[in-house]
Amino acid sequence: MKIRSILPRRNTRLLQLLTLIVGIAIELTGCSLPGQAEDPPTVGDQRSRPQVSIVISNLGMTFPEGMDENDNRYLNYIEEQTGLDIQVNTPPTEVYDEKLDVIMSSGNLPDMLHAYEPVWFDNYVKQGALLPLDDLIEQYGPHLKAKIPPEVWDRVKYGGKIYAVPSLNEVTGIELMYARKDWLDRLGLDPPETLDEYYNVFQAFTRNDPDGNGLQDTVGLTFTAELGRSSPFFGAFGTQLDTWFERDGHLVYGNILPETKEALGFLARLYQEGLLEREFPLNLQTNLFEKVENGKVGLFSATWYDTRGPIAANMKRDPDARWIPLEYPTGPKGDKGVNGIDLIRGYNVIPVNSPHAAEVIQLLDFIASDYKTLKLGFENEIWRREGDRIVTDFALHDESLYRGIYQSLVDVPDETLFKQRLDSLGDFNLYNNIQTVHRNIMSNAFYGIPTPAMGKYSKNLTRLEDVFVKIILGIEPLDAFDQYVERWKADGGSEITKEVNRWFESRK
Repeated sequence: MKIRSILPRRNTRLLQLLTLIVGIAIELTGCSLPGQAEDPPTVGDQRSRPQVSIVISNLGMTFPEGMDENDNRYLNYIEEQTGLDIQVNTPPTEVYDEKLDVIMSSGNLPDMLHAYEPVWFDNYVKQGALLPLDDLIEQYGPHLKAKIPPEVWDRVKYGGKIYAVPSLNEVTGIELMYARKDWLDRLGLDPPETLDEYYNVFQAFTRNDPDGNGLQDTVGLTFTAELGRSSPFFGAFGTQLDTWFERDGHLVYGNILPETKEALGFLARLYQEGLLEREFPLNLQTNLFEKVENGKVGLFSATWYDTRGPIAANMKRDPDARWIPLEYPTGPKGDKGVNGIDLIRGYNVIPVNSPHAAEVIQLLDFIASDYKTLKLGFENEIWRREGDRIVTDFALHDESLYRGIYQSLVDVPDETLFKQRLDSLGDFNLYNNIQTVHRNIMSNAFYGIPTPAMGKYSKNLTRLEDVFVKIILGIEPLDAFDQYVERWKADGGSEITKEVNRWFESRK
């Protein structure tokens, strides 16, 4: 069991990084930017600068030849503007969380660590290992105070004290439905809206040769492994996996709702009838992309940025292909929607005995203040203005994607800049896609710090969820869901539910 969900399921850390990396990769252009930060600190001689050690993720980024995480133009720029000597440690992304534990248990602690998992943050706060930051933020963090909303600060407080500077997700959801309009037109079908209409399209796209090649080589619907890209179909039944909902004044877990059983039954029917791709449990993101690009898939739950990815690749390969966004499928009771991403993406924390805590907050405050330069890159180098048009040097842009390693430490979304950025990329419908997702999110009603029982039982409860795919594949009967619910409750779920509802009552 996870507290917050993004897809594919049970791989929250990977998808957080994937979403972040994709977000960085589309940062091509922006509005006119100043050459430096607001009110930059006085720059001192390198030898007299305070040295600040930080542990952060490299997000899988690479550096131009001759540069690394401790010697590159963007880190040098940050050091010049802050007057700090910053020493960067980037553990491998594959074992990042484990390395954070190793570092915290060592006798050689850095001045700052950037963590992604709320359970990790919760654990070390409760151990007394992290420094409260209120006074430091008040004195050295004016931009942090101004740009991070009060409700977000509340999310990183224990006993009324702030223990992390949060980094925020720029989008709060991922998935929306896309379909090939040329296939719909060829088969005389309207864009589907209801679940029944979707079912008819699945049948037609599977059996009626939508690509006109005389072969039955297309699929009606596909997912990725562990039910990735399935969220809109649970939404059609009024539920989402890994999400808490308010029902009758109490919070209940989406995984155990009767509506989830109904959704699994619908998906099992699709699979039994050959309308849901047989291979979906083996699909990685790359497999899905290849099938879309190669014209084997004409309807799927896309990410908001897939219009620049596999959809664009398919239209380049097939000039007749035309893709359109669809309404989310509306279920038998009028429900529709998609799951969301937690507002907080990461936690900047300071070990309790750090000698440079003030400098850490100054560093994070600078990143928040100089958001545009670090987000978009240097003006008149990576991009320039020609009248009302922005021209980007894509080779230089690609070379400097590593700047996101530092900028993402304090992501503070700017809606105006965000739209300008996305609109400048071309006709990919990115901003409109995001607005569609945001309008249809089924929010997680629990957004507190992980409860004690979550930390105790989450791994075992997650393993129980394997039954969902088995039900869809017909390996287990639909009634196996009822046994899962009873097991979930007995193996810690009931205790978690009590703690979640105590939190819920405290918020009223």
